[in-house]
Amino acid sequence: MSMRNRFFVFIAIVALAYLAFGAATKGVRMTTATKPSDAELKKKLTPLQYEVTQHEGTERPFQNEYWENHKPGIYVDIVSGEPLFSSLDKFDSGTGWPSFTKPLEKDNVVEKSDRELFMVRTEVRSKHADSHLGHVFDDGPPPTGLRYCMNSASMRFIPVDRLQAEGYGQYLPLFVKAATGESKSSAKTTAVKVETATVAGGCFWGAQDLLRKLPGVISSRVGYTGGSVKNATYQNHEGHAEAVEIKFDPAKISYEQILEFFFKMHDPTTMNRQVNDVGTSYRSRIFYHDIA
Repeated sequence: MSMRNRFFVFIAIVALAYLAFGAATKGVRMTTATKPSDAELKKKLTPLQYEVTQHEGTERPFQNEYWENHKPGIYVDIVSGEPLFSSLDKFDSGTGWPSFTKPLEKDNVVEKSDRELFMVRTEVRSKHADSHLGHVFDDGPPPTGLRYCMNSASMRFIPVDRLQAEGYGQYLPLFVKAATGESKSSAKTTAVKVETATVAGGCFWGAQDLLRKLPGVISSRVGYTGGSVKNATYQNHEGHAEAVEIKFDPAKISYEQILEFFFKMHDPTTMNRQVNDVGTSYRSRIFYHDIA
């Protein structure tokens, strides 16, 4: 039996259980969500969870619990349990953090302007617990074009087979619908050809903010490349340059147009420097993926 068929059988079993219990065992979660006291939070949460949710911290990319979680289920606030996101809307953004195209419950998330790190970003917080969750960007895939980039430490994952038991049974029909193929029409849409370009030109956050706004750019991620340190990090990336990788639709924007913009958005004549950022990490580079 294929993985896909096993998944359908699994969902069917869960659906039957859901129908069997019916209204008598409906989830009663979230009638009232309250935030515990600070003292209670320090006891309940790990140091990382507390730092992220209460002090707007950020966990390390690729080194967190849910960035590569592919199981079906929902993600709830680690503090209050309010439903936030679904695995049905989760995608691999390449950033190393769990990313979603939209919230499961729009009313449970609040978006605020964040002016830290010398740029304007949109912070995402939970409504009832006021937990810091992450940020939302406009470089996500269809259908929303959004990327809700969240911290694993701010959430708790509840798998499909635990939804009923933990009071979230009302979300089971969503997974039944997905498993029975009611959204098969999406598979019939014309596939978009995707190509990749990677460039380095100063602070990768600033460069990404400009590049991802180009028409035809599908997604983007930042990281370190061009050096020899394996799994380079902010603390250890000697020899690497801060770079931006973008996925783009060549039918809407050409590689040549991307490079033209790249040379306009930064000064390639200042060796190992962009404005106040000095060092080899900020050198100007173009990294190729294909050889003609």
